[in-house]
Amino acid sequence: MSIVVDTSVLSHALRRGTPSNDPQVKKLTYLLNRGEDFSLLGVILQEILQGIRNQEDFEKVKEHLQIFPILTLDRQDYIAAAELKNKCMTHGINAGTIDFQIAAACIQHDCSLLTCDNDFTHIASCSSLQLI
Repeated sequence: MSIVVDTSVLSHALRRGTPSNDPQVKKLTYLLNRGEDFSLLGVILQEILQGIRNQEDFEKVKEHLQIFPILTLDRQDYIAAAELKNKCMTHGINAGTIDFQIAAACIQHDCSLLTCDNDFTHIASCSSLQLI
């Protein structure tokens, strides 16, 4: 089973000055060292890179993220995201469109999600989303 790394974890891990004993950084490092299979969604890659204003830093981060393959979404993934959002809303759970795309893609492609975003905890409570 592959692991999708969410923007919340990557941005935390890549942030300058983040202590090496930070729990999210330690978890990501541990899983990387174990040789786990990781993936990104295109939108996660975009979210990370669009926050970097300095071109030199942009290029460095872009290069570091090359190790993560991109999970390609198709029509069914977007339909599943809409269905998931509708289902969650009937339970009083709301999150952003991108969060539902990420969650649905993980479910559809049998991936776990490494995140520190609480919206995904709520989404997982009424779906089969597996969180790490």
